[in-house]
Amino acid sequence: MKTLRTIDRNAERWLLLTFYVMLVITMAIEVLRREIFSYSSIWGEEIVRYSFIYLAWIGAAAAVKERAHIRIDVVMHYLGPRAKALLYIFGDIVMFLVALVALYWSLETVHVSLNFGSVTAGLRISQAWFLMAVPVGFTLIVWRLIQSFLRDVKSLRDGTDVYEGDKLFD
Repeated sequence: MKTLRTIDRNAERWLLLTFYVMLVITMAIEVLRREIFSYSSIWGEEIVRYSFIYLAWIGAAAAVKERAHIRIDVVMHYLGPRAKALLYIFGDIVMFLVALVALYWSLETVHVSLNFGSVTAGLRISQAWFLMAVPVGFTLIVWRLIQSFLRDVKSLRDGTDVYEGDKLFD
């Protein structure tokens, strides 16, 4: 149980670190190869591109978890705890529905790629591995939205302040 809590608390952080390190190391190698040997490879470019795509989608899930997405919250300053919780719950439900639709269609794209056997130009491996970034991201987003919804319902029921994420400038 402790292991699951640790994964839940740090999954996006570890994944983001992994893809970021892979991106930076590959990019550094490719820059050195280009400057010293006047040669670069297509596989390095692909690794950097796909690492960045995974970073974006996993980062989106991390932002949902921490309520760090950009939002206009001027109205929130004038609402009480109950109204804030209801507004956040409404937002979570809308985002959840959008995420489910996007998850479905992103899985369809992966399915088509698998059926036609498409491969990447440089690495020559199945493009489905890289297309999976979108469904993986949306799956994490759906999971974090469920957690957020449950947290907000608990705040609403208890009458406590709803979690609004960490403040950047306070």
